[in-house]
Amino acid sequence: MFSEKSFVQSVEKVSDEIFVIKVFSPAIATIIKPGQFCNIKISETNLPLLRRPFSVSDVEDDFIYFLFEVYGDGTSILSKKKNGDVLEILGPLGKGFSYKDEFQTAIIIAGGLGVAPFPLLTKFIPNDKEIISLVGGRSKKQIVTAGLVNVQVATEDGSLGYKGTVLKLLQENIIKTDMKKFKIFSCGPNAMLKVLQNICSEYNYDCEISVEGSMACGFGICQGCPIEPSNGESYLLICKDGPVFDSKAVKL
Repeated sequence: MFSEKSFVQSVEKVSDEIFVIKVFSPAIATIIKPGQFCNIKISETNLPLLRRPFSVSDVEDDFIYFLFEVYGDGTSILSKKKNGDVLEILGPLGKGFSYKDEFQTAIIIAGGLGVAPFPLLTKFIPNDKEIISLVGGRSKKQIVTAGLVNVQVATEDGSLGYKGTVLKLLQENIIKTDMKKFKIFSCGPNAMLKVLQNICSEYNYDCEISVEGSMACGFGICQGCPIEPSNGESYLLICKDGPVFDSKAVKL
């Protein structure tokens, strides 16, 4: 884990209030794994007071990309950063995806900005494995597919691709009895992940989920992001034990 002063290279608006920021962060870029995140100090002042957690979306040489949506003061400030601005970045943090497991097909399921960690995961999945990427949102304004392969889109209003939820797309058009052994990798709203948990439990699908939570410190000191394990033992922490979990291991 490094605390690195990182220089902003660019900020690009990709869809409505969705942005991607590119930062020069060589120490973190060399060791980050898909599904891990960083905590970013948004400004040089104490407003906002706490760092903000962001999934690492992609890595290119010494540069890291973060995909985010403007929904408050912190992300609004971040969207206005310019080339040369400095961000204090703490990372890499958390436990990422297990992309070297025994599977033949990786099924990526992204809900809204849950797509953020998957361009990097796509790069790390071994070349001998097939990838199917399912991306869902309420409308086409929420859909971001850059960096993904073999993409199918679902929108609840039917403005792009399949009309319905991304999980309906999974059930009706993707999962087939003759499909090669697959593993599901998913990130999105916890309500969506809960439904996916139920599907995977019913059919015994192999699945990892990246869950959302309020993470202040990012490495387990503040104890602010507990999540209940399925085995009834002591609570886990999203920032340290996750944010990626086996879908059978936690309760949402």
